[in-house]
Amino acid sequence: MDWLQRMNNALDYIESNLDEEIDYKKIAKVANCSEFHFSRMFSSISGVSLSEYIRRRRLTLAAFEIQTSDIRIIDVAIKYGYGSSDTFSRAFQKVHGVTPTKARDKGVQLKAFPKISFQISIKGDTEMEYRIENLDFELKIVGKSEPVKTSRAFKKIPTLWNTAKKDGLMQELKDMSWEDPKCKLEGLLGVCGKEAAITDEEFSYFMGVRYEEEPPADMETLIIPPSTWAVFPNIVDAWKRLYSEWVPTSEYELANLPCIECYYGPKHKPRHELWVPVLLK
Repeated sequence: MDWLQRMNNALDYIESNLDEEIDYKKIAKVANCSEFHFSRMFSSISGVSLSEYIRRRRLTLAAFEIQTSDIRIIDVAIKYGYGSSDTFSRAFQKVHGVTPTKARDKGVQLKAFPKISFQISIKGDTEMEYRIENLDFELKIVGKSEPVKTSRAFKKIPTLWNTAKKDGLMQELKDMSWEDPKCKLEGLLGVCGKEAAITDEEFSYFMGVRYEEEPPADMETLIIPPSTWAVFPNIVDAWKRLYSEWVPTSEYELANLPCIECYYGPKHKPRHELWVPVLLK
């Protein structure tokens, strides 16, 4: 499959440049997709952000070199992109549990993170429902944002909504909702990242609603331009299957905009949907 080969070519590029400065735009170019598209697909399929994967691979190779040669620690640090032995030592200890100097002792247990290789298991036994929505107007979303660690997003986001229910934010957002919606984004909205991409260890999760009036003083406003969306029922299932099943086999790629989780009222079917910004390939 061409998509699979391009993704693995990008991984080969990363592997051959671990001791050099890695250009994220170059990675995406090798994969023949946008930087945003590649980063999101990578983190979803692999379960780790692109930056964290690169960091782990570099520290794995650094450990091998320290154990098998008499190279100076500072030289290893510089080789793998660290400006000082102190920052390298902290990063090394966080991954391996010991300092670089201690890693030279015989019998010390270290961690090796192998190179990733993408593969697809074709099942075809479970369909993936979706629809395409074209919104020809700006989405003005008003609400509040909270920081979320990427690795804990699936646990943290439900907690944010539970807190919003207890402290009154959820009811306030409901009271701000409109009676005559322009589109089907008529519920409580969770916008995943105010910026274009989730490539770091933390992103901003924005809880709000579409709102046309002047926002309350304690709330922020997020504007999303006219765009096309692929819409999937069942947010959790959609997130799990989006990058590994739907995107590789569809005629679309991700647009450089945040995804939106839409939570509807108790009588609405489905109860929630994932809105994904897309462009035709």
